[in-house]
Amino acid sequence: MKDTLRHSLDRLVMRLAELDANLADPRVASDMKRYRTLSREQAEVAGVVARFQQYQQRERDLAAAQEMLADAEMAEMAREEITGAQADLERLLTELQTALLPRDPDDARNAFLEIRAGTGGDESALFAGDLARMYLRWCERQGLRTELMSESESELGGYKEVVIRVEGERVYERLKFESGGHRVQRVPVTESQGRIHTSACTVAVMPEPDEAEEVQLNPADLRIDTFRASGAGGQHINKTDSAIRITHLPTGIVAECQDDRSQHRNKAKAMAVLVARLRDKEQGERAAKEAATRKSLVGTGDRSDRIRTYNFPQGRITDHRINLTLYKLGAVMDGDLDDVIAALQAAQAAEQLAALESGQAAHG
Repeated sequence: MKDTLRHSLDRLVMRLAELDANLADPRVASDMKRYRTLSREQAEVAGVVARFQQYQQRERDLAAAQEMLADAEMAEMAREEITGAQADLERLLTELQTALLPRDPDDARNAFLEIRAGTGGDESALFAGDLARMYLRWCERQGLRTELMSESESELGGYKEVVIRVEGERVYERLKFESGGHRVQRVPVTESQGRIHTSACTVAVMPEPDEAEEVQLNPADLRIDTFRASGAGGQHINKTDSAIRITHLPTGIVAECQDDRSQHRNKAKAMAVLVARLRDKEQGERAAKEAATRKSLVGTGDRSDRIRTYNFPQGRITDHRINLTLYKLGAVMDGDLDDVIAALQAAQAAEQLAALESGQAAHG
């Protein structure tokens, strides 16, 4: 293990002792917000420190086994122990390096998931509906709560656009790699000749901003329109103008919500989506500047980037960023996204580790 890594881990051991002392302080316990923040950090740090202690134990085991080699009777057993300890040390080292990689500060946030139909007309809208169902099923499996923020349905079913709020444990961290262009290849319901068509949708995953951030919008920059909600098939025909559309005049970004009977709640929801979109635009521009100097393997989140293809005739799903191909399209469309998400997270961690090591090599 490199000295720099060992120093970082030693510092974490000290930080854990500090956190334990803070959490035992009655003054901290009475401040719920601070207590929650420290508890979260304590849980993360404790996990890394426990691994580091395992690593140190295996180092001691390895040293003891190497001493045993000199004893002819014990040599065979010592060699087995050395092999086992070296394998454990290698595995733990990778886990520790990954745990210390820089974290995206938004990872722990809830997220807005926005799906828009793209090229391909009705078929694209139907695919947007399929994607929405896939994500909702996945959320259900993960025990995450979902709430429909706004929807614009198409004539044949499916969505021209839909926005879903997802709430739960580290939502943004798990969903952020879904941002980008999703392409489908299949025979559309609307096709009488049985020809395979290609159509596309874009997905945007945006971290939900803190309520404190929402206040920073200048009211003079906003135009707020109320209109009558149009429920599909008239299941909730609204006699009142409770639907809300908010336009951010400087950027032209629009958010609307007509899901709730209450105008007040619709306005709050639309405002939350608007702030997330504005923040996403800002981050996109920042990322574009950074990407100009360093092209990242896993998702710049650019909507025009085609990130994934769903090929129905072959039952195949391909993620183009990491050249991952799985022949389990049915299961994936039914919400079994874990393999895809895990592969993308692993690819990003490997990329960050490589960047970290090349940086250390350059300085070393």
